[in-house]
Amino acid sequence: MPCPYAGTVAELHAGPGTVLAVGEPLITVGDVSAAAEPVPAAEEPAPAPAGPAPAGEDHAGEQYRSEERAGATVPADGDDPEDQPERPLIGYGAGDAPARRRRGGRRRAGRGASADDAASATTPDTAPASATTSSAPDTSSDGRRAVRVISPLVRRLATEWGIDVRSVQPGPTGVVRRADLEAARAARSTATVEPPTTGTAAAHTAAVETAPADRRGQRADQRVPFQGVHRIMVDRLTTSRREIPDATTWVDVDATRLMKLKDGLREARPDARIGVLPLLARIVVAGLARHPELNASVDVEAGEIVQHGQVNLGFAAQSPRGLVVPVVHGAGTMSTAELASALRELTGLAREGRLSPAQMSGGTFTLNNYGVYGVDGSTPIINHPEAGMLGVGRIVEKPWAHKGRVRLRQVTQLSFTFDHRVCDGGTAGGFLRYVADCVERPGTLLADL
Repeated sequence: MPCPYAGTVAELHAGPGTVLAVGEPLITVGDVSAAAEPVPAAEEPAPAPAGPAPAGEDHAGEQYRSEERAGATVPADGDDPEDQPERPLIGYGAGDAPARRRRGGRRRAGRGASADDAASATTPDTAPASATTSSAPDTSSDGRRAVRVISPLVRRLATEWGIDVRSVQPGPTGVVRRADLEAARAARSTATVEPPTTGTAAAHTAAVETAPADRRGQRADQRVPFQGVHRIMVDRLTTSRREIPDATTWVDVDATRLMKLKDGLREARPDARIGVLPLLARIVVAGLARHPELNASVDVEAGEIVQHGQVNLGFAAQSPRGLVVPVVHGAGTMSTAELASALRELTGLAREGRLSPAQMSGGTFTLNNYGVYGVDGSTPIINHPEAGMLGVGRIVEKPWAHKGRVRLRQVTQLSFTFDHRVCDGGTAGGFLRYVADCVERPGTLLADL
């Protein structure tokens, strides 16, 4: 049983086996100086080691009391043990109540203090100081304020996008939200998508040059960094694949009549220069008017589906800086000739690498004509945060059942990838079937004009 006082037992108030009530005295401890007085032979203790008896006994008593305090450290030299109240593990100790340890006090003490300070903060005598220290506002080791980021998703996106959360302006509550992170990313992207200077272009050209061959004729590995528009597309495609539960459906269609319509418009309006892509864009706009739930995006933070009132049609195009998606804003209000002019203008800017950030943002639906690369089908990745993308394969002659006979017809494949959060398969199938019917019978469009 631990004893909170140093000295010699002067009186024993109960013998072995006696039951005492809580609070009744068990022993009386005499003064420390009584340790030097002679005691009867039967109770004489073992001889003490050489050295000053009072000092050694006082040190031994202090060491014992320190060990009885459940492993707390011995007071450092210069600290008077008598100046600090003794607190036993059991029974009645010093008059003041023992300090209560705050949860996490040891961990917080280790952040801003040295190892010795952290160790001393764990003793009962220094617990109040530790509690005072831990109640201070959270700051980083270099004195800057700690950024409040609650969502693990926000931390992960900040790491993937290479954004320092300390540079992000938090919301009204002081917490950095996903919307704040996306706003910072958009601002950085706007600053990044400037046309490269001569030095930047030269550096990029040098980075992608063929690595010199070694003596065996094998080429060495090379690393090509993500730069400019390419980095933006990488971020968008990665986010799309990670967040959007997409599904794809497709159908083969007879585009013979569409090709005849294109040739007829070329003869009737040669100045309009209406090709296949403007006709497909006209059909997509009509399909979105019938199925407005596909001209939408998902607001994850708000838990809502946003159906856009205006059709901003994007289309995939190649540029010297990689794949880009120019956007025809207000495509739903344009005629077929106006769509052809807008598509032609944006395509020229993309080839010259002179698209502005505004001309590559704000899209609500994308048309991807990958048939120009000589392929039949694909499962395209949705351009985040849009909800759908229509892909068109090459138009080639194939045997096709037509009016009861097998004939060569101009056939293509349409593939539609959609966000399954905004609609089910019935809506997606209805949209694709309408587009296919308009491709096979372009006159169907007149019913909706």
